[in-house]
Amino acid sequence: MCLAESGGPGRLPATVRPVTDVVWLGAAELVRLYRGGELSPVEVAQVHLRRLEQLEPVLNAFMAVDAEGALRQADESAGRWRRGEPAGPLDGVPVTVKDLVAMRGWPTRLGSATSDPEAVAHEDAPAVGRLRESGAVILGKTTTPEFGWKGITDGPLFGITRNPWNPAHTPGGSSGGAAASLAAGIGAVAFGTDGGGSLRIPGSYSGLVGFKPSFGRVPDHPQEGLWCTLVAGGPLARSVADAALFLSVIARPDPRDWYALPFDGRDWRIGPGDGVRGLRIGYTDTLGHARVEGEVAAVVRAAAGLLEELGARVEPVGPLIEALRPQFEHHWKAGFAARLRGVAADRHHQLDPGFHALATEGLDVDLATVNVAQSARARLGAQLNAFHERYDLLLTPTMPSVAPLAEVVYHSPGFDRWARFVPFTLPFNLTGQPAASVPVGVSREGLPIGAQVVAARHREDLVLRGARALEAAVDLRHPHPRLLNTLRELGA
Repeated sequence: MCLAESGGPGRLPATVRPVTDVVWLGAAELVRLYRGGELSPVEVAQVHLRRLEQLEPVLNAFMAVDAEGALRQADESAGRWRRGEPAGPLDGVPVTVKDLVAMRGWPTRLGSATSDPEAVAHEDAPAVGRLRESGAVILGKTTTPEFGWKGITDGPLFGITRNPWNPAHTPGGSSGGAAASLAAGIGAVAFGTDGGGSLRIPGSYSGLVGFKPSFGRVPDHPQEGLWCTLVAGGPLARSVADAALFLSVIARPDPRDWYALPFDGRDWRIGPGDGVRGLRIGYTDTLGHARVEGEVAAVVRAAAGLLEELGARVEPVGPLIEALRPQFEHHWKAGFAARLRGVAADRHHQLDPGFHALATEGLDVDLATVNVAQSARARLGAQLNAFHERYDLLLTPTMPSVAPLAEVVYHSPGFDRWARFVPFTLPFNLTGQPAASVPVGVSREGLPIGAQVVAARHREDLVLRGARALEAAVDLRHPHPRLLNTLRELGA
């Protein structure tokens, strides 16, 4: 166990990084340097693209790279900064977009060999449109498992995406390419989606802030099927401040999303530093009767103690909900089956075998069974609403363990995907609550450990406060020395 690389909770001195080491500069810091004329968006884009080219053979994190477009966007940004007319708060900041998300002029491969590489999108998804309007420099589209179906990132289309902390391990999924590239210093922030933990899982496994907003906070389009009300788009970032900045940009309104929350114009950068003094926080390492590895539980328990030292009232709350699998397995398979129905039968052999097996089982799920799961979902939401009448925040481990090996077979008799991957994350997709994973430690074997901060629906402000307090209290440097050692071994 290692919190702040000291074996327990503690602080490290702030790292002083030279301005020339631009790959580790966050979005807010880049904008400050652009404004002062100390750095150019073109220089930053060039450095990130060189790093991408250098590390991509090992990480395998990109479905597509738009070097020409990124340099053009960076040049346009540099012109705006010279004139003192930035387009928005991300002008010139290099970002990436997960390849489940439509980006004008590029195919949306969905991680699937059954997708058409020639079928380019004719319009941007809402979040991509907001990024362009803000002047962000889009480096490319990052890998995702087929249709985003699992918590690791691999598939027949592109192979295996690897974790820069240790390439033998997975960065998580389904926003795995986004996490692997960002953790390695490629891009300053990444846009991903989360339908069962797909921002928080790779956040925990890759030492990043993975922030799933409330359902409807970030407009989405197109939307279809059972899954759409589970999915929220959001940031992977190297700091809570950058996650808040990114959310302020992508949460702007878009009329194509009928589910979207009313836009309130909030700047989410205001408030995360307000601390947790006086907040009521429930802590559990079991939640839905989950089984957590001892090292992970100890690190997160120590993080809970840090919040208590900061003035929060932290109480153990034990198991809060029933195990998810009995109620939602059929619901999940039915969603997979909906995807399968859209794939021509003569191309089924090209699908990920695990996805195909579960989707085929889902073809037999009837409407009555889905309705039972929907009723269970409503009960879960009411139960957690009642919890938040008593507590402002819930703190849990994000994952039951550190990242498994990259070659793990996700759907197999010896690997329980429900127990190993989603016991702490999926409940809050079902209820639509905001939740974030924050790095709070590094295991003995040198892999990150994350804690999850959860608030009631529409209370992203409380999640950001709790996440920022943890970040400051643990003071876990990024890039962490263990990560830097690996990257040096890779020649970066």
